[in-house]
Amino acid sequence: MSTYQPPDLALVGEEHVKRYRETGGAVGYEWNGVPTLLLTTTGRQTGQLRTSALIFGRDADDYLVVASTGGAPRHPAWYLNLTANPTAEIQVKTERLRVRARTAGDDEKPRLWRILTEVWPNYDIYQTRTERVIPVVVLSPM
Repeated sequence: MSTYQPPDLALVGEEHVKRYRETGGAVGYEWNGVPTLLLTTTGRQTGQLRTSALIFGRDADDYLVVASTGGAPRHPAWYLNLTANPTAEIQVKTERLRVRARTAGDDEKPRLWRILTEVWPNYDIYQTRTERVIPVVVLSPM
């Protein structure tokens, strides 16, 4: 099990998204020493576009993200949006891609989880903070 390292929260939320977009990722792509992408989903209730900055890993052509919210008891809104509408957009530095999201199945999740905990070991700690099973989301370019 990993040792928890609290992240530097100087750049989070809307400010993270704003700076990432303004600079093409020059500010915000690397966050606490790890890569981040911008995920834009369609709000399941409002229909409005919502963007979140998320740590990611790679598995071949796919992008991997974790619906952890630091181990909160509920899934993050972006994940619920993807379950309602799996078509989304990601931005990695200056590149924008349309993607289709799916939750990793039980057979593949352990392998994908290892990829992601190599990027951000705190995910192991986050899972201990909640009774819900934290999903790994596979974002496949369309």
